[in-house]
Amino acid sequence: MSNGWEPRTRLGRRVAEGEITSMRDALRTGLPLKEPEIVDQLLPGLEDEVLDINMVQRMTDSGRRVKFRCVIVVGNRDGFVGYAQGRDDQVGGAIQKAIDIAKLNIVDVSRGCGSWECGCGRPHTVSLRTTGKAGSVEVELQPAPRGLGLAGGETVRHVLELAGIEDIWTRSSGTTRTTVNFAKATFNALTATAESRVPERTLEKREVVE
Repeated sequence: MSNGWEPRTRLGRRVAEGEITSMRDALRTGLPLKEPEIVDQLLPGLEDEVLDINMVQRMTDSGRRVKFRCVIVVGNRDGFVGYAQGRDDQVGGAIQKAIDIAKLNIVDVSRGCGSWECGCGRPHTVSLRTTGKAGSVEVELQPAPRGLGLAGGETVRHVLELAGIEDIWTRSSGTTRTTVNFAKATFNALTATAESRVPERTLEKREVVE
């Protein structure tokens, strides 16, 4: 490859050979996503945003060790979003680790015009009501009419914007001041929309019992 990437997995080789040309097709294969370079190839316009950086101290036999924990969300603002945490002795290393892991966690969000108040037919909100949980935090996402905007806290908005969601109702409970859990709960809610899709090959194999 011209960028020096040598695929190490079956999915990576299929992408490198041009057999798979879109992120949606890559996820539909069911093959594990283990190489960040796959996402770089299929989603070249991916953006990332640092949501939180914390210093974490840990006592070991050799003394106190300090590491940095970084919370990152990545997305292309058009239906694909990923979330992760990364830890390293340096802030830059923690950020890069989190970005690479977030790419491996990327999901295809089910968007649409799921609000009964709208009916425009554009993919501007989530297609169905869904919830996500992380720690004590629970986030509920509800389809909203076009023009409402993102009705939610700052952390939620950052995640939804990179996922390509323009309008939504949100409801949250728990310790939402904890950015890590708040962001993860939002991501888990978006993941639930992706999982609500029935894979095409599952439909083909399903037997109808009379």
